[in-house]
Amino acid sequence: MRVFISHAATDAKLANRIAHVLREAGFQVWDETQILPGDNWGTQLAEALQESEAMVVLLTPNSLHSPNLSHEVGYALGKAGYKGRVIPVLAASPEQLPKEDIPWILQKFHIIQLQDQDKDEKGLRSIAQALQEAK
Repeated sequence: MRVFISHAATDAKLANRIAHVLREAGFQVWDETQILPGDNWGTQLAEALQESEAMVVLLTPNSLHSPNLSHEVGYALGKAGYKGRVIPVLAASPEQLPKEDIPWILQKFHIIQLQDQDKDEKGLRSIAQALQEAK
């Protein structure tokens, strides 16, 4: 299964950790390192969204202010191929990111909570498990 990780640029380190865990679990994960110098970033992003079959939405205080995240999530929610395969991941404490700040549509999904971005291996593995269950 091809997975797209929607995240803010400032959250790239955590997105890369998630991508690593997902690849170890056998998923194909698109990331921006696949964009070569001279490639059209927007075109490459659009192709990645079209080719993907699941999306991990990394929710952080930074990502909620990213217009790209809104567009990417909107695309995934409107495409039948993503049905049941949009996985929101909350990577912030309730103080940093109150529930009411999370887009209402994403609150309808089971949200995976990462307790500690640097040490929560169990939380990272639960993302792969949720994708396995969504196959």
